[in-house]
Amino acid sequence: MNDLCIHTGKAAPDAAADRGWLLGHFKDPGDPRHSADVEIKWGVHTKGDARAQWTTGEERTALLVLISGRFRMEFPDRDVVLAEQGDYVVWGRGVDHSWYAEEESVVLTVRWPSVPGYRIDEPAPAPERQG
Repeated sequence: MNDLCIHTGKAAPDAAADRGWLLGHFKDPGDPRHSADVEIKWGVHTKGDARAQWTTGEERTALLVLISGRFRMEFPDRDVVLAEQGDYVVWGRGVDHSWYAEEESVVLTVRWPSVPGYRIDEPAPAPERQG
């Protein structure tokens, strides 16, 4: 048996190490979680969490499944509220979107293909005022 092709873990702590992402192009090429075909995210959100800015010019298809909580996906023409475990929404390439956690929520997101360039960095802290 080749242990190099097997990886086990726990979604919450593993996801915390990489902004929620468990699998995708951004993992080390020697890691079995590396993939150019698909990305998987375990998203844990406190009530009131919101995406820092809308995703525009989307090049991927995505599936988001509610594990727990209440989570709103925002699209240009409508909002979709996921309120019961297992509720899901799928959107395709070219669909702009954002999200908002109406309650503390856990969601599983699958996107394909895995495309570099969509990361939103956390805002830099404001410089300290000299007085």
